[in-house]
Amino acid sequence: MDVTRAMISPAGGPAIPFRETGTVWSRTVAFARHPIAVARQNIEELPFDYPPSLIVSADVALFLVGVAATAQRHSYFPTAVPVLAVLVMFIASPLFCIFGVRPWPWIVACSGMAATAMFLIQPVSGDFAPFVLIVSVGEIAAIAPKRASVFFGVVAMVELLAFDVAGNLQWSPTGERLEGLPMYILGIALGWLVGVMMQYQRRFLYQEREFQDIRAARAADEERRRIAREVHDVIAHSLSITLLHLTAARHALQTDRDVDDAVEALVDAERLGRQAMADIRRTIGLLDVAPSKQAPEPGVEDIEDLVGDFVRAGLDVRYTGTADLGAVSAAVGLALYRIGQESLANVVKHAPGASVTVGLAVDAAAVTLVVNNTLPGGLPANRGHGMGLSGMAQRAELLGGRITAGPFDDGWSVRAQFPLAGRSGPWCSLLGQTSAREGA
Repeated sequence: MDVTRAMISPAGGPAIPFRETGTVWSRTVAFARHPIAVARQNIEELPFDYPPSLIVSADVALFLVGVAATAQRHSYFPTAVPVLAVLVMFIASPLFCIFGVRPWPWIVACSGMAATAMFLIQPVSGDFAPFVLIVSVGEIAAIAPKRASVFFGVVAMVELLAFDVAGNLQWSPTGERLEGLPMYILGIALGWLVGVMMQYQRRFLYQEREFQDIRAARAADEERRRIAREVHDVIAHSLSITLLHLTAARHALQTDRDVDDAVEALVDAERLGRQAMADIRRTIGLLDVAPSKQAPEPGVEDIEDLVGDFVRAGLDVRYTGTADLGAVSAAVGLALYRIGQESLANVVKHAPGASVTVGLAVDAAAVTLVVNNTLPGGLPANRGHGMGLSGMAQRAELLGGRITAGPFDDGWSVRAQFPLAGRSGPWCSLLGQTSAREGA
């Protein structure tokens, strides 16, 4: 019977084929040539997900117990029963190490009980043989369902009680009872508890891995949304100003035949277009695994230059601000810049010909940005369902700020406020329904 071909690479040696065919001879030859590599391969393929060192340690402990129990029975030599008990105790090891047969719990249980029985038919004082059952119960509890491990633990206790009763009834060759029976019974219970704790630990490890995958997926989604907001803000800003410059150039050529004004407007449009392309490349570069050094993000100090770009493009904007901006952090400054950028771009798109006032104020507790504009055409019936207002709201919420947007007097107002000392919790409210300019 053919099975899947696997490659094993012994330490310091080339990869060798293992399990080329399913014959007993080929697998035995592979184990004889590279026993450590084949055994490690089988251990790593176990579905229990325990470290190989832990599995080997349990087998070593079982082997030492068997050797100690055999040495205690030196007075029974030349009988070979203790040696046979050790061989029975490890009957699952050749099947696993050589042939890759999974150590099923019932195999471990039967071999452990049989080996213990073979030891106990030759009783000694201070016997180590019951520890075979303790280790076996722990191993089964670590890999088997709880019901199966409880059943085997009870059967193991019954086996020890049976040999104790047999010694009391003079059924054993020496007529001795099993010394330390309460200690052995308690040891089986403790072994079962250790195995169950290991199994619960394994289950919690699986849960933690699932939670990590979920957190990684959520982080990736949030990063995609953040980059989408950045790209949206950059494109909306650059296109809005570019359209204003193109409109000015068209008017200059159609009405005044003023080539110089048209060229100046087109030069500004070209400059802003190149700047937008650089911003988009920088934002998309965040997706790179190892991005190169990027230009610094815009901050609160750049809001005045942002307003200047719109003024040069023909938008009627008046700006008032404060010179003391040192208390504003880089993250808050970027959020204020993007909110102002989005607000002005929405004015160009949804309220052409409007007059705008932009105010930036910093006090002891908060920094506030207010963008007010008139509505020459009135409040549109279709207010849009784009990313503009939701993106501004997310920025404010992430930094513990508040943004309000809605009709104000005869126009529209956007007000964003962020705490400077971090004393406010994350809260965000949106007044009105959806911005009349939010379709961007």
